[in-house]
Formats: sequence, structure tokens, C-alpha cells
Amino acid sequence: MSQQTDSLAVALFSEIFTADQLARNRLSKALPKGMELSHLAVLNHLARINAERTAAQLASAFHLTRGAMSNTLARLERAGHIHVRPDWDDARRKFVSISPAGRRARDEAIAAVSPIIAQVVEEIGPERVRAALPVLRELRERLGAG
Repeated sequence: MSQQTDSLAVALFSEIFTADQLARNRLSKALPKGMELSHLAVLNHLARINAERTAAQLASAFHLTRGAMSNTLARLERAGHIHVRPDWDDARRKFVSISPAGRRARDEAIAAVSPIIAQVVEEIGPERVRAALPVLRELRERLGAG
């Protein structure tokens, strides 16, 4: 790798990591009390797929350990945002689905963060954001493949 490519890579990842941290901080502050970004991510995933998933499937989807996902699921279950049921064929496994309260919590959280995201897109310009998406998508896909 050339010195120029190396510097470009460092600049790219520095911007991504900083933008990620700033976005997480800003969106976390806007979320309803008790809601965390990890909770919203899981609720949003379950709402989008509209199907049950095992904890292992969710951990894999989010590139997390089973322990980390179990912690998030336990908190969501205590809040009443998910239903957890045993797998009738394999007692070691449990299925997770979003509850009606979880859908409402997800909708409330999305409503809280959407104006922040929309404002940033508007300030940058929708066309410039649209132009950046293919590069970011390819970056995500290449990193996910490794």
C-alpha cells in the first residue's frame, strides 16, 4: 500500500469513527427515557422482519456476542418490549418477537431521532447524501465479508 493510500485510509476511518461517535451521542440524548440505541436497533430489526428470531440469529445479525445480545434482550423483555418463548423442539433455544408495547416504543424512538437525522441530511444536501450511500454501502459489505 502506498503512503498516499495509507493516509487516505486513515482519514476515511477517522471520519467514520468520529461521525459514528457524534451520531450515537446525539441520537442517544434524544431517545425516550430508558431507551438505548442498541434497544432501538433490535426493536427496529424485529419490526422490519416481522418474524421471530433466536438470540443467536440476532447476535449474528448485529455482529455481537451471544452474551451481549442476551443482556440487551433481557432489558427489552423487562421493559415489556419483546416476547421470549421457548423453542418447542429444542428447549435450549428461545424465540424472540417484538411486542405491541415494543412497537410503540420503537415508533416513539424513531419519532424522536428522525428530525435530527433529517436535519443533518437537509444541511448536507439530499443529493450529496444519496451520492455517498453507494460508497458507504460497499465499505460495509467489504468489512462484513472479512
